Amino acid sequence: MLPGLTQAAPTAHLQAQLQRDFPQQRVASAGGQQALRECGTGPAVVLLHGIGSGAASWLQVAQHLAAQARVIAWDAPGYGDSSPLESQVPKAEQYAARLAQMLDALDVEECVLVGHSLGALTALAFARSAQARRVSRLVLISPARGYGAPERSPQRQQVRQQRLANLQRLGIAGLAEQRSAHMLSPRAQPEVLAWVQWNMARLNPVGYRQAIELLCGDDLLRHGQPAMPCEVHCGEADGITTPDTCLGVAKALGASFNLIADAGHASPIEQPLVVAGRLAYALKQSLTGKTL
Repeated sequence: MLPGLTQAAPTAHLQAQLQRDFPQQRVASAGGQQALRECGTGPAVVLLHGIGSGAASWLQVAQHLAAQARVIAWDAPGYGDSSPLESQVPKAEQYAARLAQMLDALDVEECVLVGHSLGALTALAFARSAQARRVSRLVLISPARGYGAPERSPQRQQVRQQRLANLQRLGIAGLAEQRSAHMLSPRAQPEVLAWVQWNMARLNPVGYRQAIELLCGDDLLRHGQPAMPCEVHCGEADGITTPDTCLGVAKALGASFNLIADAGHASPIEQPLVVAGRLAYALKQSLTGKTL
């Protein structure tokens, strides 16, 4: 736990803003239903959250972007009110297929696609699929590479066992209390910690287990370099997907790389104005066809 953050601050005002500014809706999917949040008008920016989060984590980023974009954030399969995938050991392509179904239902033909942490695996799989024409620009924030590569087998087993054991021992509420501070920089404010913890406490065990299998069984780099412009951003104090690791991912993907000051892994919550600014610039570049 970070110093001075022993008790989560109230999040009632953020929950009220969530209902007012970034309301949830549901669309049909092949596996049941897909939940998402949406606000704003204009060209689409689609936001994919990480393993310990959900659509609501993008609230403040969405508030800043709504004046210039149609902002759509999904709850990944098995998260929130989204139906889980059929496979208990899914690959990124299965998440990407559900994403395509959601975009079809929302009549989104083109978007800037943003993947945070584990969401980067789905984003890149989608961008390297037959759906690539729908992605004008790819933005990866603190991307998780995953442990599916053969050389990462020892880490894969350790991470899977540890995460599943912690889920069994602590439950979702205990995980949220224990893990939230690790998502942030040492200078994070109590309200920020509270919002990270609130989002993590809403995880569903079934969806979280599937996401663990995605993290442990897939590899971001197996998808190869995307055809569209790609950029990677990382919090300068990210202790989960460290700046050096993210820089290596950026080089492998032929992407640009930039740090986010005063942010840990959960930069969309800790520095929403900065992240929204980066996404607004990416949107502008996608519309003008310029490169960074």
